[in-house]
Amino acid sequence: MMDVGSWLRGLGLGQYEAAFRENAIDDTILPNLTAEDLKDLGVGIVGHRRKLLDAIAALRADASGQAQPPDAHQATDITAKGTAERRQVTVMFADLVGSTALSASMDPEDLREVISAYQKCVAETVRHFGGFVARYLGDGVLVYFGYPHAHEDDAERAVRAGLELITAVAGLKTCAPQQVRVGIATGLVVVGHLIPSGESEERGMVGETPNLAARLQSIAEPNMVVIAESTRRLLGSFFQLDDLGMKSLKGIGGPVRAWAVLRASSVEGRFEALHATDLTALVGREEETELLLRCWSKAKTGEGQVVLLTGEAGIGKSRLAVALVERLAGEQYTRLRYFCSPQHTNSALYPIIGQMEHASGLAHDDTPQARLDKLNAVLEQTSTSIEDAALFAQMLSLPNDGRYPLLDLTPQQRRQRTLEALTAQAAKLATQHPVLMIFEDAHWADPTSLELLNRTVDQIKTIPALLIVTFRPEFQAPWAENSRVTSVTLNRLGKGEVAALIARLVGNKELPADVMAEILERTDGIPLFVEEMTKAVLEAEGEVEARRIVAAIPSPAVRVPATCTHR
Repeated sequence: MMDVGSWLRGLGLGQYEAAFRENAIDDTILPNLTAEDLKDLGVGIVGHRRKLLDAIAALRADASGQAQPPDAHQATDITAKGTAERRQVTVMFADLVGSTALSASMDPEDLREVISAYQKCVAETVRHFGGFVARYLGDGVLVYFGYPHAHEDDAERAVRAGLELITAVAGLKTCAPQQVRVGIATGLVVVGHLIPSGESEERGMVGETPNLAARLQSIAEPNMVVIAESTRRLLGSFFQLDDLGMKSLKGIGGPVRAWAVLRASSVEGRFEALHATDLTALVGREEETELLLRCWSKAKTGEGQVVLLTGEAGIGKSRLAVALVERLAGEQYTRLRYFCSPQHTNSALYPIIGQMEHASGLAHDDTPQARLDKLNAVLEQTSTSIEDAALFAQMLSLPNDGRYPLLDLTPQQRRQRTLEALTAQAAKLATQHPVLMIFEDAHWADPTSLELLNRTVDQIKTIPALLIVTFRPEFQAPWAENSRVTSVTLNRLGKGEVAALIARLVGNKELPADVMAEILERTDGIPLFVEEMTKAVLEAEGEVEARRIVAAIPSPAVRVPATCTHR
């Protein structure tokens, strides 16, 4: 599902995100919006309406299976005519298995229908994950993630799209079952208006990354996604992978390490997925940590507290929340963690569903019966009513095997009853032990989850609970004026704090002075990038390679969220 908010921000029109969300504009409605609709949404500036209408037209073209780049109006948002950009882009190359054999055994018209169905399937699948179909090459499809619109999780989106594509292609209604091979690579490329062609220009991409993705596809087994090491580094533990070892690929300078993607992992949240190894020590957040501990002490006495933790991407909001959890080791309390996702901003109660699935220990290969049994075991701990259990089972899309009553409710009634049941569930847990609730990345929350947050903030004063809500500055939290709410803004680290963080990461090793200075300058005080760049340098083979890595990694100013450097 496309993130409409990210789409708007990519156009430079993020100020309309709230209006689109309040009016339930999702990726199924967006392509059908008219100029009058945009006026009703409060888009009063003619230039903004024109830009939106042009971008919507491009969405419709993509949905119809046409590999068209955005037109000239949208292109001006990305790069001025005649210029080019350096971007970090994740490239997917998908190829239909056995197309040569099909061409020898099928009537050309029938083959055309198969290829057309396959191409449309690819376009629809990658569009849901924010991918852009750049080119059709017969039975091969070249897809960009990170151009023309970038997301900070483009590598993850590409891999999820690849796994989804395997299922989608297998489900095509063609004369015979179809399979696909997928190759994915990430790297710096130059993109832009590179190829003049009469009155128009084609936007091209220069760099090794597209070729590497195509070569990785060629070594994949049918229905397999193979990724480059450059992509794997960005995935953390989001996926279970199989190391295929070093591969010599035609047209690629030197052997490259390749990985087969087996399936998505069931990690608890984004922070855990991206920090699968030991956590880096917290630096420069002592005051904020003590504030959280004071709020927790108040909450335990029955004076429920809310902390709004805000800061830009990579600033350490999740790490600070984890630091509190580390400090509470040995205490008896209930922890509830909710994780929003940029790919599910319109999926009702997505973070709540994820928390309940994790708490119940649901596995991807569980039978429906086993999933129901696990859910019941958790709900019995709070003496959940059978009616509420039925609502939770339906929320998790679990079939009713007869153990629950059939509730005769309208969709609106079911929604309200579910919110009431979830609110009551938190209150019941608080009667047993103090509750720590951590709601991550509220800027990506769906409207229903935000309504549940409203209810939780309202009831928090009556229960022994601490609610921590993390979000980025663009999110306008409606709870800031509540008497039980404390707002904390995380700022960038100072040069001394960055140096201390690097020292902890380096340990007994020593960095060249110029490399150290470059890290201090380029990371701009954002802890995530300090950690990322320092670890990349430590993995380098020699000082020359270390300097090359530092020079190649984009700085925070261009990586969040644009992931591009202008040339």
